[in-house]
Amino acid sequence: MVSPRMPSAENTLLGQSAAHADDTELPAFLRQRFSIRASNRRDNGDMIQLIRPLAEAIGPSVVQIVSDGTPVSLGTIVSSDGYILTKRSELSGDPIRVRLSDARLLPARVAAVRRQSDLALIRIEGAGSDLQPIKFAKETEAVVGSFLVSVGRTGVPIGLGAVSVRPRTVEHNGRLGVVLVDERGQATVRGVWPDSGAESAGVKQGDQIIAIDDRNETSRNAVIQALRGMFPGESVKLTINREGETLNLIAKIQDFGVMQETENDTKVNGPRSTRLSGFERVLQHDTVLNPDECGGPVIDTSGRVIGMNIARAGRVLSYALPASLVVPEVDSMLAEARGQAGGK
Repeated sequence: MVSPRMPSAENTLLGQSAAHADDTELPAFLRQRFSIRASNRRDNGDMIQLIRPLAEAIGPSVVQIVSDGTPVSLGTIVSSDGYILTKRSELSGDPIRVRLSDARLLPARVAAVRRQSDLALIRIEGAGSDLQPIKFAKETEAVVGSFLVSVGRTGVPIGLGAVSVRPRTVEHNGRLGVVLVDERGQATVRGVWPDSGAESAGVKQGDQIIAIDDRNETSRNAVIQALRGMFPGESVKLTINREGETLNLIAKIQDFGVMQETENDTKVNGPRSTRLSGFERVLQHDTVLNPDECGGPVIDTSGRVIGMNIARAGRVLSYALPASLVVPEVDSMLAEARGQAGGK
């Protein structure tokens, strides 16, 4: 099923969603009502013109990540020697390429990952020394109700939203998509969720799971415990016994909320990120983003970079990792990557 894409940033943010194809045919009182409603929108043209210079200032630090030929996320340049921070769970295929703000498309490789935070550090080669790394704000905390601006490649403001609640934890919610029972000490599949990673992999009712990623796990509790360490978007190797035949299947873990969605839900609310749970600390805001617009920086109305978008969780529900969490992760990953590269 192809997920619908939300309206583009240019159409939405320039106020076109509040205009009609030919509003001159509307009665005068309705034209006035629509005009007032448009002027009160956070994303009307006047508001965008005010915040555009703030976004453009960091535009050179924002890139587009292309995986297996498809744009999958944004990325944020964190060093002048080619290291870029992005959303790990969207890097599902090879090759990985990076489109810079000047439209150059360069190959990249994964240099370090942090599964818990869903972050990946990738590196591009041949970009020269003119890369502009982002500067995250220090010791700043977004206040509930304050405005945030999500920045796209070339410095386009792709969304304007407000902080919804205080920074919070989003509990882990990854699922394989099976109902397990214990039959004589053996984890046995009683049911398979429709459209789950298990169903896509070919798991069937009656299968016995005997190993997870080549580790012998036989009881129901042992299998469940092993799967709890997997995040949405990650693949797991299942070794199963099916009527005496041993099979190896590769299944993808999915977020339980996504598994429960109907086709109509997706049409109405738009697509959500592959991984939208299991975060230690997030800034929750109501910016309307597309999944491939995560990975880019978030700024406040003073232009300070206070975080990085990490997930689109709902129609008007997005998560950003705060700078206080991102900066230590970046420092750690850079040290790891440069250590492996011999200090380069």
